[in-house]
Amino acid sequence: MKKIAFITTPDAEFGFSLGGIAQYVVDPPGAPALVRKITADPDIGLIVVDERLLAGTSVDRSAPGLAEEQVREIEQRWNGILLILPSPQRPPEKVEDYAARLIRRAIGYHVRVSV
Repeated sequence: MKKIAFITTPDAEFGFSLGGIAQYVVDPPGAPALVRKITADPDIGLIVVDERLLAGTSVDRSAPGLAEEQVREIEQRWNGILLILPSPQRPPEKVEDYAARLIRRAIGYHVRVSV
């Protein structure tokens, strides 16, 4: 059975690990290297990344992090699933866009989600 790994910002340090889930805490500049390291582990099948670790999503829009191109490349070459955990400030329509993209990748065609 494959394992789940959560990658979060330092402000969520104890959230998932209290539930017994593998949790890695990193600042945005260290996120790309950590994701590469975790994808190399054959026991990990799902990586959930806090959206705030993506490039340009923090308060400082120029802050380095995991770039969208890197996310796409990982999704194409890695056998597992890379899921972006939306931040609480994210507008609902963007959450649906990401969910639709994930569903399309999993089942092979576009699904319209209405809530």
